[in-house]
Amino acid sequence: MAGCVQGGSLNLKQLEYFVAIAEEGQITAAARRLHISQPPLSYELARLERELDTQLVRREPRGVSLTDAGRLLYERAGTILSLTTATAREVSGIGRGITGTLCLAVAPGCAGLVPTGRLRELVERHPDVSFEVRDAATPAAIELVQSGIAEVGVVRTPFSSAGLRCRYAPAEPLVAVMPPALETGGELSVSLAELSGAPLVCDRRLAGTVRGALGTAGATARVLCETEDERTTCAWAAAGLGVGLVPRSLLALCDTAGCYIKVLLEKDLESRAAVIWKAGRTLSPLAERVVALLGELT
Repeated sequence: MAGCVQGGSLNLKQLEYFVAIAEEGQITAAARRLHISQPPLSYELARLERELDTQLVRREPRGVSLTDAGRLLYERAGTILSLTTATAREVSGIGRGITGTLCLAVAPGCAGLVPTGRLRELVERHPDVSFEVRDAATPAAIELVQSGIAEVGVVRTPFSSAGLRCRYAPAEPLVAVMPPALETGGELSVSLAELSGAPLVCDRRLAGTVRGALGTAGATARVLCETEDERTTCAWAAAGLGVGLVPRSLLALCDTAGCYIKVLLEKDLESRAAVIWKAGRTLSPLAERVVALLGELT
């Protein structure tokens, strides 16, 4: 039957080999990455295509490209390999106390809150502890936690907490990062109405809320640029392209290059960071300790 594996189940080595080929775009380069010779890798790829009864790559003069089936397998293989690593790490850590590696998914808008000094103390006290940090926007970070790849995540509202356990930080205001040429408002604060006419730069998830608040305030400012990472928002503001809107804690990481920093007065644009983990999941001792140490991210 087409699509079924005839010679048994897919194994992790096959998936690892295929991921290397997909990412390198050349079988020779993939073989170097895997520290094997090219003929066995070519054989394994052909074998995998026979077992799945479908073509996974197109052989081209300068390498290979993925077919639709190959792209699907690449996406699923990455998830399977990550989940396998996470599972092995957690199982081996049970009963060994605070040790091992914790996969932590962190949204860019929370980068000013994580890591904390408490995590430094943890590493100092437990030298066998290490971290694998996945930088991911809030929706992607939640997916990593729900899929089991990451044990713990740090994300920012708004998000759906269905299927999650959450510990929320206090509400945090947005700040306006203003290039000198676009400076307006009071000495320490500014309202959206006072930003009327100014080009704005903000995170993509925030853009819709900002547009709605602008309409309510009767302001005519426009969102010039939507970013995936609030640190990029600061960079655009520092370059003079617009007024950046970011959580206040992010300023600890950003070079605002002489910009004016003012708290946005609109309370409905405040957000909260949150430590999340999957509801019903038994956390490893290390994950439990990290959740306790992160607390309310203050």
